[in-house]
Amino acid sequence: MDDVIKSPDQITEEEGKGLVSLSRTAVEEYLKSNIIIDLQEVPYENWKKKGASFVTIENRYTGSLRGCIGSIIPVRELYKDVIHNAVSAAVRDPRFNPLKLEELPEVKFKVSVLSFPEELHFKDPYDLVNKVEPFKDGLILKYEDYQGTFLPDVWKQIPDKQLFLSNLCAKAGMPPDCWLKYPIKVFRYRTKTFSE
Repeated sequence: MDDVIKSPDQITEEEGKGLVSLSRTAVEEYLKSNIIIDLQEVPYENWKKKGASFVTIENRYTGSLRGCIGSIIPVRELYKDVIHNAVSAAVRDPRFNPLKLEELPEVKFKVSVLSFPEELHFKDPYDLVNKVEPFKDGLILKYEDYQGTFLPDVWKQIPDKQLFLSNLCAKAGMPPDCWLKYPIKVFRYRTKTFSE
């Protein structure tokens, strides 16, 4: 697994800022010409490793969400993942209308690089609550065909652990008390976020 980003700490500030800039360029090109860009030369070795990323687009003035799409598991080179997720966050997030070219000056881009998810083993719901670390853990909740994830950033809006888990159940398309009643699986990951 040498060709995979295991920890977001592998990404330097310079590489991360470059990914943020790449995400904006990818969206701008797509909105202008409907083309998904690629790089002729990849400037950093880490960008060539498989990596999982989330791209978040926010209103520059209000901070409100305008689009957020990402990958939980590394499936392609990190820079390609960022390009793909940036375009998807701009035009394919089902919660929002597609971003328009004239909106670009009003939004800011954030790129989160994810660690490889690890399963969280717990005896019961209360053990789960005890093991979760607010503001650090991103969580993936799975049950049969249902799945949802929250980035660590979401703790800012939902700092209560039980509410966090209830909202995550709902995001996965299940009843909010699914974490109390269903034999769910939970995976945790950490992120490093770079922003404009």
